[in-house]
Amino acid sequence: MDFSLDATSPAPPYEQVRAQVIAAIDDGSLVAGTRLPPVRALAADLNLAANTVARAYRELEEAGYVETRGRAGTIVRGGDAASSRAAQAARAYADTVRRLGIDPDDAVALVRAALGER
Repeated sequence: MDFSLDATSPAPPYEQVRAQVIAAIDDGSLVAGTRLPPVRALAADLNLAANTVARAYRELEEAGYVETRGRAGTIVRGGDAASSRAAQAARAYADTVRRLGIDPDDAVALVRAALGER
């Protein structure tokens, strides 16, 4: 997979990297078990600080797309179709609430209410 940055994009570099990985997972270009480039190598390729790529990978891990296996690297996680569709819906919802300027805590409360939780 070739990663690239758009210098004219308003999205910060870590977000561009994160979005490209997610898009590649969603379209099947990156499948479960695929090892992502090491942080330092990708940072050098993109002319970024290692911390920028590390942030993208950390956010991908927190969202469940990848897992870090220490010296074995960062690996694309597997998942079933239902989980994949739910993750896509969650991303769409997150994008919508950000665009609307809704506070993250309020957004989570809306989801809990929709699920019938208190």
